[in-house]
Order: sequence, then structure tokens, then C-alpha cells
Amino acid sequence: MNPANRKVRNAAITAVGHYVPEYVMTNHELEKMVDTNDEWIRSRTGIRERHVMKHGATSDMSVKAAEMVLRNRGIGADEIDVIVVCSVTPDMLFPSTACLLQEKLGATKAWGFDISAACSGFLFGLVTGAQFIESGRYEKVLVIGADKMSAITDYTDRNTCILFGDAAGAVLLEPTDDLKTGIVDQVLYTDGSGKESLFMKGGGSLNPPTHETVDKKMHYVYQDGKAVFKVAVLGMADASVEIMKRNNLTGADVDFLVPHQANLRIIDACRERMGLDASKVMINIDKYGNTTAATIPLCLSEWWQSGKLKNGHTIVLSSFGAGYTWGAVLVKWTMANAPKS
Repeated sequence: MNPANRKVRNAAITAVGHYVPEYVMTNHELEKMVDTNDEWIRSRTGIRERHVMKHGATSDMSVKAAEMVLRNRGIGADEIDVIVVCSVTPDMLFPSTACLLQEKLGATKAWGFDISAACSGFLFGLVTGAQFIESGRYEKVLVIGADKMSAITDYTDRNTCILFGDAAGAVLLEPTDDLKTGIVDQVLYTDGSGKESLFMKGGGSLNPPTHETVDKKMHYVYQDGKAVFKVAVLGMADASVEIMKRNNLTGADVDFLVPHQANLRIIDACRERMGLDASKVMINIDKYGNTTAATIPLCLSEWWQSGKLKNGHTIVLSSFGAGYTWGAVLVKWTMANAPKS
């Protein structure tokens, strides 16, 4: 028997929130730092600008996003049962950013942990959090995707510094007895053979910090852009189409694709494979760049706040990240509360 058939309840997203730092770094500012230009960046990535956190850490952005979630839901932090933080830029290796967030937020009854799955982190965290709800043991799970990518970006490397920004996005998961709503289905994948195409070599037990690792710039993100582009196009599109087929959906049945915001060309390729009109795709890469684990919840929060995301909408979340990691999640949107003015 399929385990999904034994579920007695689903997990539904009941509140959303996000935070982006105030400082905006434009393409024109990057022109002064590396050999690039605005037209080149926009034509190849779709990015015009990104937000950068000058002071503070990932937990500081996370708490802002979490506080918006609590306000939108009208509950206190002491009602949260579990905190899942998805990030590749934790404040420190330990304790977890979830622990730091728990204290800053005042979530006195919650326990939590971090998930590291790069740009797919939020999807991995969302599915993990949903299973806590489905088990019947927990009622309120806070899932946060947050990354301060500026902390691991080499602003002398034009191949990577144009791509990344800082942000946090968060959702609250709660139970629903309607198995046709909330987090309906998921497909997730990992392939470690892609480890050398997108990674940060220094800082872990393999290459702990030394003068040599710092001099060799091993503590910055490295990406083989061409290699990642090829597999990302296939991975995101394949996972999105797979979840549609599993649930007998066509492009006409999907109200929104919520893709990881890595590259506009990757997003377009995924949309075309799914048979979707461009109006059905959430895109904010032009404003924020690639904020890694934050991209998908940031889209969800912005579209809900604007009133574009409504109850009953069928949405597909899709991502691809380092590892390689990739996947798609099918959501039937249901939120009782209206956007705050």
C-alpha cells in the first residue's frame, strides 16, 4: 500500500512571511567591481539587482521573516512546536541556526534543527515539516529558507558575484483533514555526482580553515555555470512534469509555477515543458537574484501579500541546487486569513 493512502491528515501552509535587507546592490554597482555590465547580466540571468545584508547574520533575517508569519497568523511564538531552518549559510557550524532563531524569536516550547540542501533546501524542509504534521504529533511547524549568500560570495569573481543575494522566507504548517488540500504530493532527488560543479570547498572537516584555504579562496561559493545550467534545466523540468503526471494535471490545471530563482532561462525552460503561460509563473529574480533556500518562500509571501495567490489555487514548487539536489512539491493553496494591509 502506498504510504500516502494511510494518511489521516495533510499539512497546509497557513501563514507566510519574508524579509529582505534594505541595501540594494545594482548591476551598475557590480560594473565597478568586476568586468561585467548591466546588459550582459540581465540578458543571461534576468537579474537587475539584489539585496545585501551589510550587518547581521542568517538568523537575523530568519527572525524577521518568522515574525511576519506570526503576525499574519495572529499567534505567539510560544505556540510553535518545531522550527526547521534551511540554509547553507548558517550563523555558525553549531549550534544550529534553528537554535539561535528559537531563542531570538522566543519560541520557548519549540525544538528545531537545520537542513542543508542548498537551493532545494526549502523544498526538503517543507516536506520534512509536513511529515511532522502528518504524523499527528505536532500542530505548528515553522519552516524557513534563509541565506546570507553575500557572506560566501567572492566579489572579484564575475561568474558568481552577479548571481546571489540575501533574503529569508518562511511558512507555517498546520494540519488539515482534507487530503486534497495543503501539501498534496512531492518528488525529491539527490545525486552526489554533481558535487564538484557547485560547492564551497573550505570550512568543513575535509578542508578546515587555514591560512592556505583562505589564500586559495576556498571559503567562497564555486560554480561551473555551464555544467549546472544543463542539469538544472532537465532536473527542474523533469520533476515538475513528473508531479503533474502523477496527479493527472495538465498545464491548464496549474495556477502557478513557483520555481527556484536561479536563472530566467532555466525558469522559462521549465515553464515550457509544463505547458504553462508566462503569466502563471512567479518571478522575482530581477529584484533579488538567487537567494538560495529563500527564493521559493519569498515568492509565496510576495504573491500572497499582493492578493494574487488565492485559496483553491493549484501550485507547483520546483527547485534545483548543489549536491545535486532537486525536486517538486504539489500544493493546493488554502489559507483562512487575508493579507494584512
